[in-house]
Amino acid sequence: MQRDKFYEESAVSNRSKRESKLYTAFLVVAVFFFIIGGIMVFFSYSQISNTLKSTVLNTNGKVVYIVGWIAMLVMDLIIGIVLFRLKNRFNVSYDYTYVDDEVRFTKVFNGRRRKHIATVTMDNLLRIGYCDKPSYENALRELRGRKPNILTPNKTPAEEKFRIYLLVNTSFERKIYVLECRKEMLEYLVFAAGRNKWVSE
Repeated sequence: MQRDKFYEESAVSNRSKRESKLYTAFLVVAVFFFIIGGIMVFFSYSQISNTLKSTVLNTNGKVVYIVGWIAMLVMDLIIGIVLFRLKNRFNVSYDYTYVDDEVRFTKVFNGRRRKHIATVTMDNLLRIGYCDKPSYENALRELRGRKPNILTPNKTPAEEKFRIYLLVNTSFERKIYVLECRKEMLEYLVFAAGRNKWVSE
């Protein structure tokens, strides 16, 4: 059966609407802390300069005030950075793109920013199977304690989808990629890799 040389599918979070709001909330709060930090940086010179010239505070008081100001500034920026990084844990999805006998995996943050994860050629693909079958446990043993690469945000597959695994041989080690996909994606992979690499049990 002839197939197209291009097929794309996405694994989107089952909680994407809620997580999109959380992503935005974390981003807004992080930006707020960055703005406050920027204002503090802008006034830092005058604050420190006035404190050093102050005749009200003694030397210890000046040191405490300056250290406190710098500590608040640093803490503000740290909180902003942490919140900015944490936002990327929400509304994450994955794209699987089959092109010319290879499949490319991409991580997508909030439907916009994309990060390439890996490219698997069919020549390096050793085995394809379902994650709820005994063959998956056998494949995990070949990793010798290393964790598989879970390329789905969901613990439970969406409707009309299921989890499959790809056991891949790289130049240095074997890896497992876990996908959440429809039957069409599985058929493309099996057709391209060869039915001898498909394990149904």
